[in-house]
Amino acid sequence: MPTMDDATAGPMLFRPITFRSVTARNRIALSPMCQYCARDGVPDDWHLAALGQRAVGGGGIVFTEATAVEPRGRISHGCLGLYNDDQQRGFERIARFVAGQGAVPGIQLGHAGRKASVTEPWNGNRPLTADEDPWAAIAPSPVAFDDGYPAPQEMDRATIAQVTDAMAAAVRRAREAGFQVVEVHAAHGYLGHEFLSPLSNRRSDDYGGSLENRTRFVREMAAAARSEWPADLPLFLRLSCTDWVEGGWDLEQSVWLAQQLAAGGEVDLVDCSSGGLHPAQKIALGPGYQAPFAQAVRERAGIATAAVGLITEAAQANAILEAGQADLIMVGRAYLRDPYLPLRFAADLGVDLDWPVQIARGKR
Repeated sequence: MPTMDDATAGPMLFRPITFRSVTARNRIALSPMCQYCARDGVPDDWHLAALGQRAVGGGGIVFTEATAVEPRGRISHGCLGLYNDDQQRGFERIARFVAGQGAVPGIQLGHAGRKASVTEPWNGNRPLTADEDPWAAIAPSPVAFDDGYPAPQEMDRATIAQVTDAMAAAVRRAREAGFQVVEVHAAHGYLGHEFLSPLSNRRSDDYGGSLENRTRFVREMAAAARSEWPADLPLFLRLSCTDWVEGGWDLEQSVWLAQQLAAGGEVDLVDCSSGGLHPAQKIALGPGYQAPFAQAVRERAGIATAAVGLITEAAQANAILEAGQADLIMVGRAYLRDPYLPLRFAADLGVDLDWPVQIARGKR
């Protein structure tokens, strides 16, 4: 579990928190959110400006969007990757700038699985046509995500090994680029999640069937990531704690997996989200609706957690932490709307933060 400052140090949201050797100045993290505007997976000026501005805005940890560990792991042509030198060089300046503003630079690494090879959301979020340079999607089983999607190629053991090797290689590049936190993406219907859920995993070998077998790929991905990640740096894992579909992946299975991750010691925090695997999902939306998942995992698995989802106000975020539901708050859309959200949250809670000198005239 992370180490924390004394309880008398003001609102918990603005107390530093330490994972291994890395200390974040507060408990607010920019949640990974795809921008769909990279070329050949290379981060450019947009990514530097967008992520850098959130670091200037006071975030504790600033995560990149989901970044593919191999070309076929991209969701769209516009998605980031970390599997070649050009991509690594693009990330180096981002990690350097984010750290220079006092935030912890983090990167989320993953693989889109059967949800790969689609258009950007503003172009319909549909499978690429033959004249749009599509690529073959892979998955644990040849089960299409939805009507109109092609059936993915079922992964054999060699392909599974290729992906875990690609994860290890991407983590090594992340280390060399200067990131201080890696998050393995096993949520939102992408490849790791596809192995976890019986709705998408119909295998009968060591990677399918029982709970132990369905979680094997994610556990191997975490181990591969840790094998290339320094022992003094933290590793997170994002998990969809339920499919919101009868017969799918659920909270009980999430707790069991978190218990295994905690016992293994590779993972320092479980980032508790939900959904994204099946079009029939019925999500019970509401303010902080996923915080109870984070609380259950934290209490029952004895591992640090992050809460995410419709957390939009300072008092709400602080209350989640004070109640022991989570150790970290991931903020997504609200942080998109306001790149200086942590500074605003501090003012709302009566915390007098130092603003960057370049923008300090705007403080009052």
